[in-house]
Amino acid sequence: MDLGQSRRGVDMGPSAIRYAGVVERLEKLDYEIHDKGDIEIGRPGKEEEVSEGNLKYLKAVSKASEELASAVNKVIESNSFPLIFGGDHSIAIGTLAGVSKHYKNLGVIWYDAHGDLNTSETSPSGNIHGMPLAVSIGVGHSALTNIADYTPKVKPENIVIIGARSLDEGEKELIREKGIKVYTMHEIDRLGMTKVMEESVAYLKDKTDGVHLSLDLDGLDPGDAPGVGTPVLGGISYRESHLAMEILEESKLITSAEFVEVNPILDERNKTATVAVALMGSLFGEKLL
Repeated sequence: MDLGQSRRGVDMGPSAIRYAGVVERLEKLDYEIHDKGDIEIGRPGKEEEVSEGNLKYLKAVSKASEELASAVNKVIESNSFPLIFGGDHSIAIGTLAGVSKHYKNLGVIWYDAHGDLNTSETSPSGNIHGMPLAVSIGVGHSALTNIADYTPKVKPENIVIIGARSLDEGEKELIREKGIKVYTMHEIDRLGMTKVMEESVAYLKDKTDGVHLSLDLDGLDPGDAPGVGTPVLGGISYRESHLAMEILEESKLITSAEFVEVNPILDERNKTATVAVALMGSLFGEKLL
């Protein structure tokens, strides 16, 4: 998927992640892997770029979200853990639609430089990859909020955003209005990643029956993950991110996950995809000793 934003190449993210050895790495941890392959998105015509009210490729993104929701739903029904590769972050609309129907109180950890809480009214660009979290709490265009025929997918009080350092004014207002818990880079610097993750786990543990991890590689500093479409300086370090994944693994909270915004066109020797795979290793129990 690359229709949720404006820089080509992120549609090749899943291939880059596979090339970086994700299947082999997880198989070494004794997981049985079933690679379901890619969902083909296709190329809409130029006339479809702006579909309605400042929303680019609305119909195409909505269609892809429905397909992804169905695929993720089937994975969970087969008692497997869904691990989704992106692609731009608009895919989270479909992922959460497929996941949330299986939980009464799904929690979400949004590991990202951005809040992704824009709407057509607040978005400076009209890019839907800046809207998936808003959509998932039921705020936005009905063609997106009603994917899989229900809304909302997540309660605002069940969300933790980690690593935020670029928020639009409309997103700040929505965070305050809905009471969404956010750890900006200020809190990470001040408290340390261990404290941030321990507090996040404690916040979600007793009030959720499953937790989805949505990890945008631009949550990391561009020095560690250069191959992303919207890099923001001053991000989470590679080592801090490993620690975060290790703490999540120890918590046993995570029931589904996606890793998004890997753009090999903007990358350096597949560095960002390699980082994504390494973080998956830690999330699924890889240890040094």
